Amino acid sequence: MTRITLACWLAVGFVVGGAAAADRPPNVVVIMADDLGWGDVSCNGATAVQTPHIDRLAREGLRFTSGYCSASTCTPTRYSFLTGEYAFRR
Repeated sequence: MTRITLACWLAVGFVVGGAAAADRPPNVVVIMADDLGWGDVSCNGATAVQTPHIDRLAREGLRFTSGYCSASTCTPTRYSFLTGEYAFRR
């Protein structure tokens, strides 16, 4: 799995809101970062850089730790993520 693939799904995995009230939609935070590896945030074991805010999102939210993307570069990845379409067909 490439670093960008992992970064995209790690970013998608930080869903904030927990048990939202039935009359309110859940709060969702999506963080897309280029060249962020699995071990680059301290909630996944990084020791060189501390990421306390990302750690809190990971601790209090829902994390998705496995995923796939359509390309290993940022532009088609963003396109596919935002549109749900395979980038190289457009």
